[in-house]
Amino acid sequence: MLFPRPILIALALVFATSVSTPHPAFADDAGGLTAKLQALWQKLGGKRLPDGIAAANGRIEADEILVSAKLAGRVSEVLVNEGDTVDAGAVIARMDTSELDAELAGGNAQVRRAETAIASAEAAIAQRQSELALAEQEFDRASQLKDKGFGTQQAVDLKQSTLNVARAALNAANASLDDAKAAADAARADVARIASMIDDSVLKAPRRGRVEYKLVQSGEVVAAGAPIVTLLDLSSVYMTVFVPARVAGVLKIGDEARIVLDPAPDYVVPATVSFVAGSAQFTPKTVETSDEREKLMFRVKLQIAPTLLQEYENYVKTGVRGVAYMRTDPKLTWPAELEVKLPK
Repeated sequence: MLFPRPILIALALVFATSVSTPHPAFADDAGGLTAKLQALWQKLGGKRLPDGIAAANGRIEADEILVSAKLAGRVSEVLVNEGDTVDAGAVIARMDTSELDAELAGGNAQVRRAETAIASAEAAIAQRQSELALAEQEFDRASQLKDKGFGTQQAVDLKQSTLNVARAALNAANASLDDAKAAADAARADVARIASMIDDSVLKAPRRGRVEYKLVQSGEVVAAGAPIVTLLDLSSVYMTVFVPARVAGVLKIGDEARIVLDPAPDYVVPATVSFVAGSAQFTPKTVETSDEREKLMFRVKLQIAPTLLQEYENYVKTGVRGVAYMRTDPKLTWPAELEVKLPK
């Protein structure tokens, strides 16, 4: 038969009173019983927090990073396993780039063709410049002979026509050079694009983290943007809690906090208030009375220092439940049981 909590607390108090003055013969047994009853009292009634400290339940979380394939294709190999810790820039996976390699070879061939066209255009320009210089000289001589009476207007007109053709040919050669240079630039840009796609086919960790999920195996074909691996950012670990408005209203960004995890109740982890929601969760439809206002719950984020996380990186696990303690009175000194205590 189960008793309500108030009845159990009352029973614990009655038994504690009855054994407070035991017979000497039973002193040892009574002492053990008293200790057990005190433990029962702590469990049932709980230890009251000092005024100025608020508690809330939460769990450890970390920023998740999806390492995804930018392009659709076949996954050539995945180089990590779940639980591995990888540094920033470490290769996570590689995509099959056989088609891109072929395109890159074709693009390089186009670049060489364009460079050959540039060389041909430059040679043509040099030739056309020589022809233009000769046409100008012949035109000048024909004009001088005509002025001295040794030439005809027909000869001058013929040299003028040759000069005009030479100038047009030079302009065409210059245009051909510009076209060849533009084609070379386009070919180089295409090569750079393909090279970038090949580089994107090597998936790297954007920052140091731990592999949480390996979502794809080697040889699978994935769509563009498909996640390959999920990383946990080990430099951004926090606990999210929800507190009533009276607590959220006095918290400030940067306030100290403490975290005690359920699996390790003997340790106290320091944290900092890094975020307080500007709007309430679980808001009633109408807020008219003080009781209803107490139902307003605000999300608060308690960040653990990156330097501390780096030191205890192997201890970091997401999803672990615990209790967060926040000071609503900044002048209050943390009680002894909430002083920072970490594994050595």
